[in-house]
Amino acid sequence: MKRVAALVAALALIGVTTWLVWPSAPEVRGQDQRITVVDGPADDQRVELDTTFFPPPDGAKAPAVMLAHGFGGSKQSMRDQAVRLAQQGYAVLTWSARGFGRSTGQIALNSPDYEVKDVKQLIDWLAKRPEVQLDASGDPRVGIAGGSYGGAIALMTAAHDQRVDAIVPQITWSDLADALFPNAATQAVATGTGTAAEPGTQTGAGTQTGAGTQTGAGTSGVFKRMWAGIFFGQGVSLDATSLLGRREAAAGPVTEEQARCGRFLPAICDIYQEVAEDGRATPEAVALLRRSSPITVAGQIKAPTLLIQGQRDSLFPLGHADANAKAIAAAGTPVSLAWFDGGHDGGNGEADWLFDQSAAWFAHYLKGEGSGQAAPPVSAFTVTRDGGRDPGTRQRIRLHPEAGSYPGLAGTGTATVALNGPEQNIVNPPGGAPASISTVPGIGGLLGGQNSGGVSIDMPGQSATFESGPLTAPLQLTGSPAVKIKVTGKGEATLFAKLYDVADDTQLPTLPAGLVAPVRVTIPEGAGSAEATVSLPAVDHRFAVGHRLRLVVTTTDMGFATPAQPAAYRVSLASPAVSVPTVGTLAAAPTGVAWWVWAMPLSAVVIAAILLATGRTTSRRRPAAATAGAAGQGLTANAPLLAPSTDGTAHLHSANGAVHEDAISGTAHDVAADGTTQEVAPDGTAQEVAANGSAGSGSGDGAGSDSGDGIGRSSGDGAGITVGSVGTGFGAGGGGGGGADALDRNGDGVSSESLGGAGVPLEISGLTKAYRNGELAVDDLSFRVERGQVLGLLGPNGAGKTTTMRMMMGLIRPDAGEIRIFGEPVTPGAPVLSRLGSFVEGPGFLPHLSGRDNIELYWAATGRPVADARFDEALEIANLGKALERAVRTYSQGMRQRLAIAQAMLGLPDLLVLDEPTNGLDPPQIREMREVLKRYARDGRTVIVSSHMLAEVEQTCSHVVVMRRGRLVSTGPVSRLLSSAATVANGHGPRLEDVFLDLIGDKA
Repeated sequence: MKRVAALVAALALIGVTTWLVWPSAPEVRGQDQRITVVDGPADDQRVELDTTFFPPPDGAKAPAVMLAHGFGGSKQSMRDQAVRLAQQGYAVLTWSARGFGRSTGQIALNSPDYEVKDVKQLIDWLAKRPEVQLDASGDPRVGIAGGSYGGAIALMTAAHDQRVDAIVPQITWSDLADALFPNAATQAVATGTGTAAEPGTQTGAGTQTGAGTQTGAGTSGVFKRMWAGIFFGQGVSLDATSLLGRREAAAGPVTEEQARCGRFLPAICDIYQEVAEDGRATPEAVALLRRSSPITVAGQIKAPTLLIQGQRDSLFPLGHADANAKAIAAAGTPVSLAWFDGGHDGGNGEADWLFDQSAAWFAHYLKGEGSGQAAPPVSAFTVTRDGGRDPGTRQRIRLHPEAGSYPGLAGTGTATVALNGPEQNIVNPPGGAPASISTVPGIGGLLGGQNSGGVSIDMPGQSATFESGPLTAPLQLTGSPAVKIKVTGKGEATLFAKLYDVADDTQLPTLPAGLVAPVRVTIPEGAGSAEATVSLPAVDHRFAVGHRLRLVVTTTDMGFATPAQPAAYRVSLASPAVSVPTVGTLAAAPTGVAWWVWAMPLSAVVIAAILLATGRTTSRRRPAAATAGAAGQGLTANAPLLAPSTDGTAHLHSANGAVHEDAISGTAHDVAADGTTQEVAPDGTAQEVAANGSAGSGSGDGAGSDSGDGIGRSSGDGAGITVGSVGTGFGAGGGGGGGADALDRNGDGVSSESLGGAGVPLEISGLTKAYRNGELAVDDLSFRVERGQVLGLLGPNGAGKTTTMRMMMGLIRPDAGEIRIFGEPVTPGAPVLSRLGSFVEGPGFLPHLSGRDNIELYWAATGRPVADARFDEALEIANLGKALERAVRTYSQGMRQRLAIAQAMLGLPDLLVLDEPTNGLDPPQIREMREVLKRYARDGRTVIVSSHMLAEVEQTCSHVVVMRRGRLVSTGPVSRLLSSAATVANGHGPRLEDVFLDLIGDKA
């Protein structure tokens, strides 16, 4: 052991030395200053901007990066990013835009006459700084990044100032008029010749083009009332977290004008007040909003652009990035686009990944790193997708498949999915209330959880539903689906279309990203009806096998303004299908568990074995096995058995038959001279190591619990495998490696497996187990179970039922007494345990795998042939249908319970032990499970059930064993117990509950 201690000390010294000499990040100091700029249409307004400049820490000339904050933020919002960029060798400038933070002036929505002029003058200021690298006199090497409001100023400035060399706008708009007044409908209208024209193409901003088409946004759009109220309030933040947090105190009392419309220019405030009153856009409002829209000047942008847009964004959805990308690329400017897990409605945010993408973009286009490469530093198109959870950290994995070119919202291919449903009547209620809900703006993601679509409710009578059949193959939607509807009624219909993912009747349907497509359909005078093509929200979503697509068209939505007048419409499908865009060029990232997840624990075991082997004296060298229960698998190594105890000490067993005392209870444990060792710790840990090198183990707490408090099954022909990961225990392992010793315990050359058929399924004699404090968990327990019986193991909490079942499975070793299964004594790893199937203390599964994958992985771990599993029969018992192909994390408690019971029945074991099998099941499922257990026993097998549901035990079990405080109180047929009890006062026969309470002395 001295070598081991020396090695550990050397490694510790190396680690400390490395930590001390490892270079730390360079120190960055910000310089605050107020910069005066002149703006306005006539260049007659002076504004002081509050700024902070972060020079590069090495003092050399460097490219500059300007970081623009989001709406409601200030320069402080960007400080952390600024420091990180400065540490990477940039000169960084942050500032509070006019009307925000400590800057003066009023908000003008990134107008070319105001905010754009301000930023151009900040670029002039950078050009005079000695730390900033210049491309020419007055022309600094500069990039701009920002999110939401800051993303729009990056686009607008790049269009009006050609000195900008690279930009990274995030979660921002293309057409502000379309963002606040969207319309996803395209209607064909009569041409000059009186014929109907084909619908035009819709841009990402919602504007329609082409002859005989109706404009998709602007004056005909549906007012996004709740978002507009947030946007035009007192300049509050559009960030979901900030909306719920404490706001920074104002410098002084709020004026009447500020209370009315925050720090906006009065002209903007007046237009908003007019629009908000009746929910309809005016030409003046549309003109003002489009003047601050990048889509109007995107063709002038020459700076390479990385557009990053959030998938969870009902304010500026993915269509805005699509419109910006197409307009910028049309001028020949390099453009890349990323859809990430975030946005104004929440999500993960992926802050580190976004920073890395932005830093790579600036390194390429500002520093020239990798400039000789033909490909840009960031893929042309990247999408964040859910990759499940890491099995070690339990953190969610996010994948980023990439494509070499951006396919647009139409994708590279189209899948057509048929929809079914008749024409349906829907009404717009008076006043538009109560309204349906798709997303609560700004906080919908927080209400529904990071990984859900938020809260979605469709009001009865207001919605028409059309649904597909179950999918026969998975469908990956990437882009904007389209569907054609027919609306019958009068005047103008305001509707909202959404596409749900429906799993089954046991789960609520999922609305991807919580997004809805607002639709305004005009029904011509005298026509009675009109058709419209609806562009549904652009999303990236996978529909699993067996799921259905559900199109819902409603008359109301909480986030939008709807007509106050009541109206009735009939909605039907003009085309009975939805077109779903797909992108086949996205390179799928690997979804399996990384090789190192398994390699590292195995490597650690090997290293530990080597260290122990080198630390032994040669006089004590003998074959033994080391058990790696923490990794969930029984492994062998040529090392002595190290028996752990709860006080942190370890007990080494030698080969001379000496007795070693346990540090906790003082119990002596013999070590046989034949090399077989047995250690039973008082906390329930049981280990057996045979001379042939096989090992099986289980650990737990109290009177005994195994390393995976879930399904227990063991294999008699495996290598002692115990898989306890994520609560799924695979029993006590397989014992002696499938050799002659494993099967022939009688020494007569005849397999005990073949003799077991004539034995008693379960016989317990004098069984005793004590807690570490000396209290008896099981006290001299004896009973016998015959073939064909369904035995109920009953008793109050603390009676010792679970401890008894664990000893049956060989997971903990009794202090006294014996358990025999089919005539064979039960010890940890005994081959006869392969004839026992068990489910104790709740189900445990790998949540990111499907139900089918879980049970197939379980059976594979036993090492037995697939043909012996009888999967079809076991899965018929579970009755999960298509849900078997879904991840277990989506299962209800009852579904997990049924899957666990089916897993315990794999291979149709001769003895089945179930702990509370009906927990979480509804009454029909309980009745069905009752018949399953009875039928299972009638086929010549034996079932043991532990349950607190005495009425159910009475109907299910043929025999019972009643325990109290570890001792046997009564045993025998249920009918005999009931017949021996007195008739109750109401004239009915006695119930098992009454008999049970009498037996345990708890009758009221």
